[in-house]
Order: sequence, then C-alpha cells, then structure tokens
Amino acid sequence: MKLLAYLRSLVSTLFHRNHEESELDEELGSHIQRHADDLERSGLPRAEAERRARIAFGGYERVKEECREERAGSRLESLWRDMSFGVRMLYKNPGFTAVAVVTLALGIGANAAIFSIVRGVLLRPLTNRDEARLLYLRQSVISVDDVAFSVPEIKDLGTGLKTITELGTLSQLDFTVVGLGEPREISAGVADGNYFDVMGLKPTLGRLLTPNDDGPNAPGAVVLTHRFWTTSLHSDPSVIGKTIRLGSFEGARSAVIVGVVEPSVPYPVETQLIANIVTSPHHLSATMVQGREHRMTEVFARLAPSATLDSARAELQTVYSGMLTAHPETYKANDHYQLTVTRMHEQINSRANTILWVLFAASGLLFVIACSNVANLFLARVVRREPELCLRAALGATTGVLRRSLLAEALVLCGTGLLAGVLIATPMVTVLGRYAARFSVRAVGLTLDSSMLWIGVALAAIAAVFLAFVPRLPAGDGSRGLGLSSSSARVAGGSRGRQRIFAVTQITASFLLLAGAGALLRTLLVLEKSQPPFETAHVLAVNLPTMTDGRTPEQVRDFYRNVQHRIATVPGVEHVSSGFSVPWRDSRALGIQFSFAIEGAPRENGQDDPRARFRSISPGFFETLGLPTLQGRDFDDRDRDGAERVVIISQSVAKQLFPGQDPVNRRLRWTDPVMRFIGISYEPRRIIAVVPDMDDEDLIPSAAMTVYQPSDQEWVNCRLFVRTKNDPYALVPTITREVHEIAADQPVERPSTFDDIRSEVMTPDRLNAVVFGGFASLALLISVIGVAGVLAFSVSGRTREFGIRQALGARPNDILADVLREGFIIAAIGVVTGITVGYVCARALAKYITEVQIPGVLPLLASAILILAAALIASAIPAARAARVDAVQALRSE
Repeated sequence: MKLLAYLRSLVSTLFHRNHEESELDEELGSHIQRHADDLERSGLPRAEAERRARIAFGGYERVKEECREERAGSRLESLWRDMSFGVRMLYKNPGFTAVAVVTLALGIGANAAIFSIVRGVLLRPLTNRDEARLLYLRQSVISVDDVAFSVPEIKDLGTGLKTITELGTLSQLDFTVVGLGEPREISAGVADGNYFDVMGLKPTLGRLLTPNDDGPNAPGAVVLTHRFWTTSLHSDPSVIGKTIRLGSFEGARSAVIVGVVEPSVPYPVETQLIANIVTSPHHLSATMVQGREHRMTEVFARLAPSATLDSARAELQTVYSGMLTAHPETYKANDHYQLTVTRMHEQINSRANTILWVLFAASGLLFVIACSNVANLFLARVVRREPELCLRAALGATTGVLRRSLLAEALVLCGTGLLAGVLIATPMVTVLGRYAARFSVRAVGLTLDSSMLWIGVALAAIAAVFLAFVPRLPAGDGSRGLGLSSSSARVAGGSRGRQRIFAVTQITASFLLLAGAGALLRTLLVLEKSQPPFETAHVLAVNLPTMTDGRTPEQVRDFYRNVQHRIATVPGVEHVSSGFSVPWRDSRALGIQFSFAIEGAPRENGQDDPRARFRSISPGFFETLGLPTLQGRDFDDRDRDGAERVVIISQSVAKQLFPGQDPVNRRLRWTDPVMRFIGISYEPRRIIAVVPDMDDEDLIPSAAMTVYQPSDQEWVNCRLFVRTKNDPYALVPTITREVHEIAADQPVERPSTFDDIRSEVMTPDRLNAVVFGGFASLALLISVIGVAGVLAFSVSGRTREFGIRQALGARPNDILADVLREGFIIAAIGVVTGITVGYVCARALAKYITEVQIPGVLPLLASAILILAAALIASAIPAARAARVDAVQALRSE
C-alpha cells in the first residue's frame, strides 16, 4: 500500500508538472531499476531482482491511467477557469470587445453568406435524375457562340449514337394564353416527347409529355412549370384537365393542361409552360421540318450508362463533321461551324460561375482584413498586459499556460463574433441572393444554409488560434528573475513589427477590393454617361401580343393599324408607331441578323455577303423616336403588301457599301437562306432613305449596320411606341382602354419608357458596383482603423523617445511628420504589394477564366490615392498626440 501511495504521488506530481508521458515512463523506469539494484545487493540474482521490481511496480499503468483522468479533469477545470477569466477581462474592456466582435462578425458573417450562395447556386446538385449524365449541345458559327439547331440537324445528330441514349429538344416560343384568367403573353417551350425523360424530371401533379404526345395528329398537351403553378395559379390542383388556347404568330391551338413538373432549373430560358409540338403551327410547317438553316431548337442529351463525357464528345463530333461534309452548300468553310458538348450542371452555372467565385474571393479578403485588424487590437492589448504576463511567468507559469489563457480569451471573443456573424449572415444571404438571381435562377429564394454554419465555426476557430499564437509571450525562465522591464521591451518590440505586417496585409487586401470595385464603377459611369441617339424619356413601349385566333394576316395588320390611329388621337400623344422589338429589352428579336447583297456592287470571289440587323417598323417610327432622315423619305401608306418592296438603311450601311455615293434608289435584296422560312421574299427592294445609326442592342452605342423594312409589306409588329408630351405612364390607362375597345381580349403588357428599360438593363452593372463597392468600403474602413491603431500603439511605445528628442531640440512638427511618414510608408507598401499580388493573380486566373481582366490605370490610380489619403487621415490623430508629448513629463514617467 505504501508503494502504491508512493506511485500515485510520484505520477501525480509528474503529470501536474506537465511532463510528457514518455518522460514519465522514463522516470518510472529509473525507479524500477533502482529498486532492482537494491534487491540485487540483498543477494538476489539480477534476473530475479528485475522480475520482483517489475511486480512491485505492477500498479504503475493503473495509477498512470487514474492520474491521466485526473489531469484531464484538471485541464478542463483549468480551461473553464481560463474561459471565465477571459469573459471577465473582455467585460472590463467593452470598447476593445465591441470593435473586435463587430469586425469578426462582419468577416465571418460575409463568408457564411457567400458560402451559402456559392453552395446553393454552383455546388448544389440539380433535381434532375442522374444529373452527371445530362448533357447540353450547342453549336457556334464565326463569332457567334450561341446557335440553336434545326430539325434536320437534330435528326442527323441523333442517328446511330452509342454513347447517347436519347436526345430531347425544346424551342422557346412566346404564347398568348387564353383560359387562365386575363389573356396574357407568357414565355413557353415547345418540347418533344423525349424532353422530360432526357431531363430526368418527374411530375408534381398529373403527368409529363411522352412520345405519345408527338405527331401532327396528337391532341394539344401542356405541362406547367412548378414556379408558374405556385406563383401565378396559387397551386390550384383543379387546373389539371383544363383546356386553354395558345396563340402564336402563325395561329392558335387548343391544349389540355396534363401536369405540373417538379421544381427544377428552367434552361435555357425561364418558361411558364411547356407544350407539345402540335400546339405550334410553325413547328408543323415544312419550313420548320425541312429547313436546315431554320435553327430555333435547343438540344439536350443523356449519356449511356457505360459512356463518358469524352467518348460522347468524340462520337458527336464525328457525326457532326460528317454532317458538315455532307452539306457543303449550307456549312461553308469560312463560317467555322463547331459543336460544343457540356454537362448540364456546368452550362447552367456558366453565367454565374465567375461573378460568384470573385465574390467568394472578396469575402475571403474581407475575412483576412478582419482577422488582421483584430490581431492588431489583440497585440496591443497583450502589450498592455505585459506586467501581468511577466509576473505570471516569473512565478512559474509556463508558456503553454499563458498561451492557453490567451486561447481561451480568443475563443470567447471569436465565439461571440460567430454568433453575431450568423445574425448578420441571415439578411446578407437575402440581399446577395437577389443579386445572384440576376445571373442564375438557382439563387431565387435562397436562405442561409444551416450546413454552412460549420464554415462559420471553422472560421471562428481559425481566427481564435491565430489570435492566440500571434503575440510574443515573455519567457517563463525563472532564472531571469522579475526582469519585467526587459521582458516588456522585448514583447512590445516584437508586437510593433507584427502589427505593421498585419496593417500592410489589410492595406493590400483593401487595395485589391478597391481596384476591382473601381473598375466596376468606371464601367457603370461609362454606361451612365453614354446616351442613345434617340428620345428615351417620353417614349413609351407597350407589348401587344399577336392574337391570331380566327384572323387572317391582313386582319391582324388592320388591328395594329387601327390601334395606332386610335391612340394617335388621344390628347397628350405626339407620335405613335410600331416595331417588332423593343430596344434593349427584346434580346432574342434584337439579335436577328440577315445577309444581303447590293445590286451592281462588286464582290470578290469567296467573300461572304454582308450582314445587317433586321428591323421591321411602321411608318412614323423614326419620328416617334426623334431620329432625323438624312436622305430620302420615311415609310408611308404607299408601302403596303403588293406595292414595290422598299427598305431604309442606316448610315453605316451607306458608308460601307456606298462610299462617296448616293445610296437612295439603289436596290438591295436579302440573300440569307433563313428568309424562306419566315415569309420574306428574295425580290429586290429599293432603298428610299438613309437614317443615323441606332444601336438598340447595346447600352454604349456603336456603329450599327441595320436595314429597316415596312411592317405592312411582309411582317406583323406587336410592339407599340407612343411619344407623349408629358408623363407617358399617365396615358397607360387610356391606351389600355382604347385597345380593349377594339379587341376586348387583347393583352396590353409591360408598359415602360425607354429610360426605365435602359435602367433595368443596367441593373446588374449597378448591383456589381454596389456589392463590390460595399465590400471595398467596409474593407477600407477596417484597414484605416487598423493603421490608426498601429500608429497609436507606436506612439505610446515611443513616448520616451519623443521626450528625449524634444529635450534635444526637436520641434513638434518634426515628430508630427515622422508619425505621418510611418503611416504613409505602411500604406505605400500595402499598395505596391496589392498591385503586385493583383497582377500575378489576374494573369494566373486569366488562363482559366476569360472574363478576368486587369483593371485599367485609372481605377488603380484612384484606389491608390484613396488608400494613401485615408492612411494619412488615420495617421493624423496619433501624429498630433505624438507632437503634443511633454518632454519633462515623458522623461519623468520613465
């Protein structure tokens, strides 16, 4: 029993001296050897003496385990005591605690929010079955990367494939829907019977389209998208089986709602319903079925179970190359036709990919800035506690004990910052989700991802460990005695150097954010300053979807003429006209370009015909928009179907094709093969006028090759333009009433001025500038506080130096300039480092992300000036305090 008590005392003593277990085993081993030596001296053989000694110390392992448990309990108690002590210390310093917690909360909260967005948009799996096997096919021609497929091309591609189980197709089409409340125009898709199976989607209600719904004799069938069903139809289950009318530009068809598809990502456009092919007369026409150049269908594919993406690409490329070779008259070598095959998940995320990862990097920089700033505050606080720490070290506290005390305090601080960060992250996810929704529909309705809270915990733990191990601690060597002054000087000196490093880090990260925000802001300012060459404030655009049900093409044209005549008589209306597309808003229609030729114009062998934007307009269009006619006359009532074909060209067409000549009365004819599919003839057209370039696609106007054609000859316009004397929106009720007096069921939709349309198109650029500007401003504020803190700490540590310098004749202005110079140097080093790091990172990322560009000189220069000016302002208060140091009091205090 005495031996066991001795063992317990010995092991406990060694454990509580924080010995390693290997040291403990070595110590106990020496005791066993000494006991064996004693037994050997008493006359026992050596082997027997060692055996008895080991038996005597046989309770060692049990005692060691008991002491290990005892030490663990004592360590937990010690950690709890350290945590309680940390809470009391932080409570006694509310200013430091508040600033540190808010700074950490901003860094942790922003990262948790961004993680939620990135995971929800880029990393979360699609609802589609076996999404890794779902592919998206696209082709490109010359400089156009986004080209759909025609029906003959789809048939050629889908023949004899082994790596692909099936192809599914979808064409985007706007339907005017009658039977779901007020008639309205909605974005829809026309799909084949394989589409939903290829996409791997299930019904929420009813059924989806199948191959039985294909063919010209199949009854019309419609599947509603989940979002449209829940938002517009309030999740009404009784819509299943309801018959509706779908009107398009070539007629109307009846269809029955057969189901609602499960929530999924609509791609490539956000559709409200998906109908079978028979609902669109155009899809049944010979031009659609036989026209190889009539491309308006998206193609999706599903990998065979044993196939890989590379093998599918190789097989599809082989089939595609054979198709190009078989039809050289369609696929000219100069057009450089190419096929791309990507996974659906990657394709859906392509638009949001770059912007969200850049936002992710920005949040990471903000976390670095926040940690650096809190580290500076923590360092300064440790230095102020130097007497306490030195005294504890002199009394026997080891470095591990002191470090554990700091770690407990940092854990309390970062844990509080984590809780505050979660509170900040929740509304931040809502704001950033709305921002990300501009680039991906997957961001709609995102909330804080609970699994991302572990990211916040990890960041808080990283920050706590970082803060605990940054300060330099006094040595616990008791041989040095209570040398508080020397130890304090060493700790303070080391802390000042580390604080400068952290301040430079903050400035570097802030500069990177500012430079990026500055580039975005410069882009936004260029957009804001650029003005279109036509009237925008008093011109109202109104959508009047085509209602062809029971009407002949001439009756449809008469309807739009009557609408224009009636609205022209409304008081306050100056001009009325119509067009096929609304500037900036109708991107699909605005992108239409056709090739043409000028009669008598020489053309070199092998040179392709020039291409121009196609615009169908009514008489008075240029007058409505305030564009003058440079030569010739405007369209008028003479330019109707059956009369001589005429066109008006833009100034760019005239300069390029008729340099130094008069283009009026020259003849132009369309040569694009697509013309025969859309009802426009190839007969020559006389040029009757030249108008200024009107770039209605781009916010920053540029030269625009455009050919205008009168809608009364070969087209139907469904966009109304009204120029008013006063507020255009005040006339919307009157315009709606006038339209409904002519046709009660005619939808009147999306009335907007050109100014508001332009502003809406600019919204993503504004959001980019606001979001990244907010990050940059916050980073700059934290960095400025950090620089001020470093200099304030430096001034407090150099008080004796300033006193001696003043005693030796130094002027206060010299000391003021010295401190300001120190702040300027810190900022300058941070700026130079930021330029270097930014340039290297941009060049490295540009190899993988083509959208990454190095900001211009102006954003870099403006960011550098702003940071340097902010650093000087932040240095002013510590510098003024240093200049007011009293030499006598400073020397006396030392």
